[in-house]
Amino acid sequence: MACNNLAVALVHYPVYNKHHEVVTSALTNLDQHDIARSSKTFGLDRFYIVTPSEEQRKLAERISGHWQQGWGADYNPDRRQALDIVRVTPSIASAIADYQTGFSKPVKTAVTGAAQRPDSTPLGLFRRLIQDVDQPYLLLLGTGWGLTDECFSAADLILEPIAGNETYNHLSVRSAAAIMLDRLKGIEREDIQNSQTEYHTGGR
Repeated sequence: MACNNLAVALVHYPVYNKHHEVVTSALTNLDQHDIARSSKTFGLDRFYIVTPSEEQRKLAERISGHWQQGWGADYNPDRRQALDIVRVTPSIASAIADYQTGFSKPVKTAVTGAAQRPDSTPLGLFRRLIQDVDQPYLLLLGTGWGLTDECFSAADLILEPIAGNETYNHLSVRSAAAIMLDRLKGIEREDIQNSQTEYHTGGR
């Protein structure tokens, strides 16, 4: 049963390709490993990989399985802990249904992408919203050229994109996931500053 009220879903369908066509994108080993590790680092209990492709779902299960048992589990126990939270589902709806089993309130979806959209919710506000531990949120991250417009229309919240200080804005999805999780679940900067002050003044 899930207990953390934030989970991440990496969506491979429905997403756009560079021609703005709706496609199913291919699973990548790096995304699966790195987002699982980021999710586990910030205390999440579920990381969903969403793809309607049976072949791709089997591949995802095989990647996780390699590190969850046998030689892989013994060689790298830290990797096993991260991949233990991976769940592979054929659709966004099935990911929501699986995550819902841990909560009484309906799961709300939050989506984001590289482009700025009207009425987007700042990550700082979303951080405060997820402090209501009884309300579960599933954060949908798109692969390819991003989630379709229908995904944005159906979402409960649209989050502001991660933005740098230049016009170039093409982060990998695993990089964006790590940044977002740090802003949503990481130690707040004032806490770090207080800890540093206590250290320098001997208050340990």
